[in-house]
Amino acid sequence: MKIKQTIGIDISKLTFDVCIHSNKEYKSFKNNTKGFRELISWVNKNNTFESQNTLFVLEHTGIYSDSISLFFTEKKINFSIIPGLEIKRSLGISRGKDDKVDAKRIALYAYRLRDEIKPYTIPLESIRQIKKLLTLRERLVKHRAGYKASLKEQKRVYPKKENKILFETQEKMIKYLTKQIDNVNQKIEIIITDDELLKQQKKLITSIKGVGEQTALNIIVATNAFTKFSTWRQFASYSGIAPFPNSSGTSIRGRTKISHLANKKLKSLFDLCAKSAIQHNPEMKKYYNRRLDDGKNKRSTINIIRNKLLARMFAVIRRETPYVNTMKYAA
Repeated sequence: MKIKQTIGIDISKLTFDVCIHSNKEYKSFKNNTKGFRELISWVNKNNTFESQNTLFVLEHTGIYSDSISLFFTEKKINFSIIPGLEIKRSLGISRGKDDKVDAKRIALYAYRLRDEIKPYTIPLESIRQIKKLLTLRERLVKHRAGYKASLKEQKRVYPKKENKILFETQEKMIKYLTKQIDNVNQKIEIIITDDELLKQQKKLITSIKGVGEQTALNIIVATNAFTKFSTWRQFASYSGIAPFPNSSGTSIRGRTKISHLANKKLKSLFDLCAKSAIQHNPEMKKYYNRRLDDGKNKRSTINIIRNKLLARMFAVIRRETPYVNTMKYAA
């Protein structure tokens, strides 16, 4: 597919602004199905290139871009979703912010990289559902942790007789949130069980000692069932666990370190997996202790273990066989 025309779309809660790159035609539409239809009609009148040579590019705005993504997918329209930070940094210094200007900037960005941008493939319905439920679960767990922490501290300080309602109300909230978390977990399990591909991938990933169910689910969602990233190194960079050099010429010789531009949720999960593997996986524990005995940095060693676990996840998915702990067969 040869891209000759790019159309930038800046989406907000109620409306979205559109700019055609070649002739700078601009218009705003309602962020609903009627607005999507009007967009296609308007583009057909103002676009001088064929639809197969046209690419719509959206700035990623979470749930506000979901509806138009589904619409484009149903109509088989070429489109791509780009992170806002990537667009902002690619265009250099800019002053002020305006929806019309943003739409033009997105169209310009897409046109400059038209040979590199790949059309977006919307995730499977089951993965989209799991993603929503995982987000809800994370929010519920966070609220429950807040109630638990405050209740524990209040019980330590306040007398029980004078604060019965205070304690009972929070205890009921904790029980209620726990029940809702269990309901979300059950729903996720039903979706996984009904999808043979996701069920098999989850089984393969959790066969690696140190990798739990929540990590497996989040990785399946983030990789779109391991179709979004071609190698584990690409995913390591996305997750913020890939080390990058920090040097220039002869004057700058900084230490190699990971980038703060990352999926913080996945980075945190990999950290927990690495620490769990060090405790319960004899191979990782031996490797960790040997590096520390050699005077290596503790954090860099943990990061190496993160990457080892990630590489094994991609390996078991590629082989379609569970992980085999070869250490127990060693003489």
